Amino acid sequence: MSPTAAHKPSTSRTSSTSRKQHLYGAHGHVTFLGAGPGDPGLLTLRAVEALSQAEVLVADPQVYDVVRTHARAGVDTPLQAHADEGPTGPVAAGVGGDLAMAAARSGKRVVRAVLGDPGLDAEAAGEMLSCAAEGITFEVVPGVAAAVGVPAYAGVPLRDAQGTDVRFIDAAGADERCWTEVGASDATVVVSTTLDAVGSVAGELVAGGRKPDTPLTVTAAGTTTRQRTWSATLGTIAQTLKSAKVLPSADGGQPVIAVVGERSAPAQRDQLAWFESKPLFGWNVLVPRTKEQAASLSDQLRSYGAVPAEVPTIAVEPPRTPQQMERAVKGLVTGRYEWIAFTSVNAVKAVREKFEEYGLDARAFAGIKVAAVGEQTARALIAFGVKPDLVPSGEQSAAGLLEDWPPYDPVFDPIDRVFLPRADIATETLVAGLIELGWEVDDVTAYRTVRASPPPAETREAIKGGGFDAVLFTSSSTVRNLVGIAGKPHNVTVIACIGPATAKTAEEHGLRVDVMSPEPSVHKLAEALADYGAQRRADAVEAGDPVKRPSEKRPARRRARTS
Repeated sequence: MSPTAAHKPSTSRTSSTSRKQHLYGAHGHVTFLGAGPGDPGLLTLRAVEALSQAEVLVADPQVYDVVRTHARAGVDTPLQAHADEGPTGPVAAGVGGDLAMAAARSGKRVVRAVLGDPGLDAEAAGEMLSCAAEGITFEVVPGVAAAVGVPAYAGVPLRDAQGTDVRFIDAAGADERCWTEVGASDATVVVSTTLDAVGSVAGELVAGGRKPDTPLTVTAAGTTTRQRTWSATLGTIAQTLKSAKVLPSADGGQPVIAVVGERSAPAQRDQLAWFESKPLFGWNVLVPRTKEQAASLSDQLRSYGAVPAEVPTIAVEPPRTPQQMERAVKGLVTGRYEWIAFTSVNAVKAVREKFEEYGLDARAFAGIKVAAVGEQTARALIAFGVKPDLVPSGEQSAAGLLEDWPPYDPVFDPIDRVFLPRADIATETLVAGLIELGWEVDDVTAYRTVRASPPPAETREAIKGGGFDAVLFTSSSTVRNLVGIAGKPHNVTVIACIGPATAKTAEEHGLRVDVMSPEPSVHKLAEALADYGAQRRADAVEAGDPVKRPSEKRPARRRARTS
């Protein structure tokens, strides 16, 4: 290699470093990012982009789970490491800023994520000043402020057509003059405070001139599926919280947003509480599938307000005799098949692993038609580099795939054989249907399904003790396996089954089936559960009863006897 050529990479690195220093200064760069009040869906597009580019993520503990999903693999998270190593409890004030500054000084691209909006965070403002003092470039990505986002999710409009004045107060820093000023006004007052301080806030406003019958709402855990809102007046809020058995409690220091004024009248909330009136709001729903299998189903449940918990009931293992799979993959390469049909993500994974074992890649599918039983399987194929030729246009199942599968035609199909890699316990529906259409089928066991290991003790206790509001059974095997590894769900838990065979198995295990899917589809099953939840809510409202989740109606735990 010539000296000139050898020098080029060094020049390139120097140029790259110079460009980085030109963009970010001598140090790195800090993005102060508002993560919103709790709902991950409230992150802005710019926030998601910044997170995907971050080398270091310094996120306050309250928002870590919200932002971590959008950060790239391998991102450094020093604040979480610091919290894990230190004593139990919140991270000390200023630690996040110190860690962000240290990373920026080393030339890293840092995202500093805070609750709500950085512009309303005094600590974040101080960190920005520190960046400016050291010549570290920074930017601010605004987030939805809790004082605005939480009332919107609680169904409490802050202004009306007459343009009511709105005042925002942080109760921790408010003095007597502040309370007197807002108490004498007719403005809507939005107060950031804590649950145990709500009574004091109400007292300050009444002392400042507000009438005791002025309506107010108090919302805790706003914008999350744990959100809860109480409607009362300044004079009755303390008793309302006491009657609801919220105070006194260990959660008294929980942050809340209180809205005081005519806009927060209970009559309006009945019509505008769109979030808390979702059909499965706050329901803990057990999904006996892996995270990969349950991704789209869990997203659907979240759209209904539920909190899905994925618990795998099966584990996937290689076939006991791999020779059949090896012969089939070799036949795939040598032109033995016209079609290959994938009926699950696990089948895609099994073939992909065998390809990698032989040093093959997606190019080996050239000239072969590829079918996928549904959209999730199709996505797994696309990630492998293979675009399916056939995906069911209707029902996402083997039956739906057969509806669209062309019959064998000796004129147009030079080969009459289909490679079907699948589980050892798969049904014969697809095989029988393909044979009826004139195809020869190599039905190959690509993987075995075995009972998964038991879930953590906490999950097992929640299943048996009524901690889950509902469980979705998507096959007879999920019933048998869940009962086998975790025990029988409590009788307050709503049991939803995908079809008659699954329901029969559930009943054989002593379970009461409450919901049946109208079609053998996991998404129709989730929809049926949402309809059940909506009807349950409507019945409670019509009867004038409080709307409760199924798990809230379980009997109180009996105390153990002592001798």
